[in-house]
Amino acid sequence: MEAKRVETVSGRVDAAVSSPDSVEDELELSTVRHRPEGLQQLEAQTRFSRKELQILYRGFKNECPSGVVNEETFKDIYSQFFPQGDASTYAHFLFNAFDTDHNGSDFVMGLSILLRGTVQEKLNWAFNLYDINKDGYITKEEMLDIMKAIYDMMGKCTYPVLREETPRQHVEVFFQKMDKNKDGVVTIDEFIDCCQNDENIMRSMQLFESVL
Repeated sequence: MEAKRVETVSGRVDAAVSSPDSVEDELELSTVRHRPEGLQQLEAQTRFSRKELQILYRGFKNECPSGVVNEETFKDIYSQFFPQGDASTYAHFLFNAFDTDHNGSDFVMGLSILLRGTVQEKLNWAFNLYDINKDGYITKEEMLDIMKAIYDMMGKCTYPVLREETPRQHVEVFFQKMDKNKDGVVTIDEFIDCCQNDENIMRSMQLFESVL
């Protein structure tokens, strides 16, 4: 979830709490096609209220009338928030982390974690983002791919202007701290333990959180 996008969604969600239910909302929700799970099930699976889910589904329906998300649509939407750079590669990674069945429920559950999840849940989600091939480990190259994608997306907003080798240098620092047993991969336990116990890494990780 990118910062601007998350703030927008969060604002709508917060505004929804104080708004009364309406027949219009019910009709809007009922018209979402290919809705994979009922409202009650999503309420149980997320930390969103009934009204908040209605607002989220309305926005989802506007962006994806078919009810099915494809990667190109996701990239187009995401790129609008980072016009100063190339967001396509990072959007590809984010799409794979968010979406498994190409439907709105995956995104709603992901938003619930990122907006209202515990630190542990957010770190689990972040690990899934960096574990590009989903084999349960993060390699140095996977971390570098994510880092490069973030810098490509930020474009000219980075200050001072980054040298070409900067992403790799940052990855070397992160990886050396996370790979406790020096076996060349980072497990989820190593990732979470390192992030929770290293204040500098947590501060640096805010760069990633700000563009989710």
